[in-house]
Amino acid sequence: MIDEKQVFEALKNVFDPELNFNIVDLGLVYGAQVKDGKDVFVKMTMTTPFCPYGASLLDESKAQVSKITGVGKVEIELVWEPAWGLDRVKSEVKEQLGLV
Repeated sequence: MIDEKQVFEALKNVFDPELNFNIVDLGLVYGAQVKDGKDVFVKMTMTTPFCPYGASLLDESKAQVSKITGVGKVEIELVWEPAWGLDRVKSEVKEQLGLV
């Protein structure tokens, strides 16, 4: 049985190439749901709709989640609501970026 914690841990292996922080700590992952103990559905966003790395971040997210032992179908849904903002970024990342 796969759980959401495993999904988030897998997604921590996906890094934004411009900021060099993982997408979970950047607050880009809005949620993960596991159905039937194996099928994974992730909702995530980008910092901007014009993110030049959007497609590669989505592909890498799916690839990382697919590596979880026992995973079935993996779907990554790109959403724009609610809009991403700095309030979603972990405080440690904000400190390292000099935003606090």
